[in-house]
Amino acid sequence: MGKTHRNRKYLLQVSMVVLAVVFLVAAVLFLTELWEKKRGQYTGTGSQTAFLEHGGKSYALRSDVETFLVIGLDSDELSTDTIGYANNSVADFLMLVVIDNTAESYSVVQINRDTIAEINRLGVAGQKLDTVSQQIALAYTYGNGREVSCRNTVDAVSTLLKNIRVHHYAAMAMETVPVLNDLVGGVTVTVMDDFSGIDPTLVQGTEVTLQGEQALLYVRARQGMEDSSNLHRMERQRQYVKALYEQVLSQAEASESFIAETIASLNDRLLSDCSVTKLQTLFERIADYEFTGIRELAGESVAGERFMEFYPDDAALSELVIELLCTEEE
Repeated sequence: MGKTHRNRKYLLQVSMVVLAVVFLVAAVLFLTELWEKKRGQYTGTGSQTAFLEHGGKSYALRSDVETFLVIGLDSDELSTDTIGYANNSVADFLMLVVIDNTAESYSVVQINRDTIAEINRLGVAGQKLDTVSQQIALAYTYGNGREVSCRNTVDAVSTLLKNIRVHHYAAMAMETVPVLNDLVGGVTVTVMDDFSGIDPTLVQGTEVTLQGEQALLYVRARQGMEDSSNLHRMERQRQYVKALYEQVLSQAEASESFIAETIASLNDRLLSDCSVTKLQTLFERIADYEFTGIRELAGESVAGERFMEFYPDDAALSELVIELLCTEEE
């Protein structure tokens, strides 16, 4: 009887241990599922304003203007690793497309990657910890290297531009440049710099139709150049984007399916909050709009302790936002 009692007691203890392990495993799986569901969620979105005060006047943000942020990464390809909320990519290229649906026109604001701006630092679970003043390019580094990083960059741009709303974004790695370049049949530019130490075929002052990796070199190169500043590289980027735009228009006029086919070809290389259909609709719409040019932020570029730092002129920044996105309140 005593032996039977001890056996039952032993079995009960074993059963309780097994049950505890089962509950522990279930809890871990449940918490893991919650963690995975929360991954990619972004809690850092800052406040957005409908009004802007400048020069003693009040301005309202227009509801008929859309904004689309293009993020060019310094990495060769988009990250597929979403573990953690820090990565090694930075936003090397930032352009905000401002679409005026009433005037049926659009313009582009180029943002210097060295711009010192308020950006969100994210914790291990993606939550906002605080804000820091750093190069705006680093906003992408705080995040999972994908959607969270994009939205953190959107937040930084929004805050910089007086808390405007950035409606949509698309990020692309450097590998996209030669692909897009060749999809439009190459892009012709007059070479702005002496590339002889990097690519002897790019002779300063000559007209060249860039092909493949050569296009990436042209818009990316800084090291080994006589003027290695980002401001000068931005000039080349503006030149290239204008020439690319003209080539896209030319191809779109020649083929009604060109835009749809191009977006489909680039889909795996883009990271966007827009579906392929949304992107196609958007680009087909603005293809019929007037392009009013590329604007840049006025300001001063200075040497920081480690990197170059660009400080935009606040008054000029407000005036640019008002011109492109606002209407005066009576």
